[in-house]
Amino acid sequence: MATSDLLARCSFPAPGTPVVCALSGGPDSAALVALAVHAELDVTAVHVHHGLRPSADHDAHAANRIADHLGVAFHGVAVELDDGPNLEARARNARRTVLGAAALTGHTADDQAETMLLNLLRGAGATGLAAMRPGPTHPILALRRSETHALCDVLGLRPAHDPSNDDPRFRRNRVRHQLVPLAADIADRDLAPLLVRTADLLRDDDDFLQVLAAKIDPTDARVVADAAAPVARRVVRAWLTIDGHPPDSAGVERVLAVARGEALACDVAGVGKIRRSRQRLLLDRSGGIAG
Repeated sequence: MATSDLLARCSFPAPGTPVVCALSGGPDSAALVALAVHAELDVTAVHVHHGLRPSADHDAHAANRIADHLGVAFHGVAVELDDGPNLEARARNARRTVLGAAALTGHTADDQAETMLLNLLRGAGATGLAAMRPGPTHPILALRRSETHALCDVLGLRPAHDPSNDDPRFRRNRVRHQLVPLAADIADRDLAPLLVRTADLLRDDDDFLQVLAAKIDPTDARVVADAAAPVARRVVRAWLTIDGHPPDSAGVERVLAVARGEALACDVAGVGKIRRSRQRLLLDRSGGIAG
């Protein structure tokens, strides 16, 4: 396996750029750091220690060993998490807080395919089905998981195996180990490239609709009412998104009914009350609104 061939399919920043790479100790993140080194970046590897599993210390030691092997700076950061509901989401948020928004992560094409399927199971639209956006923070998104594992073998990195990746209580693992193999068997083909291509197409559609939506004043009831439904929904959703949390689809549809004059006002859970006056949509955030 030629490292240069893999690098040609990556989206790393320019040589010499200081970067933070998430290093769990597993093969994908180990390959990420190795490729970042070969891309001549100024790499700092950061390991987030969740302390949730007996093997967590082993993962931290593996991450440190890999960083030493590759000759990069290493930082281990411990976070406090309790097992329980929404563990995956809470662990992900803890990692983002430690690593920062600009950190590079080792997500692969297989992760992209799984993310698309997970979002489909949640009932997502084009934005969710577009999955992760390729770019500098996801530099190895075009590589397959088999390739990152093979690279670790070639470089003698000895990554750790995270047993939580086999735990069926996490939905991603069931998608990875049950849904993807079953769907591939039914389709009689490797599904990851197909799902990645579909995500790319949907991302282009999503970006185009976002451009159209950005041109509309969300308080202009007449313009919102006359806009094509996919655009109008985006206008309302963007307007009423608070701290990264958009209103639910039912709330968006109620607002559109107000814009069309089919209702005088409506409540949107967690946002406030929307009413129409003189062709304007007005938002009142006061009071405890329940949807």
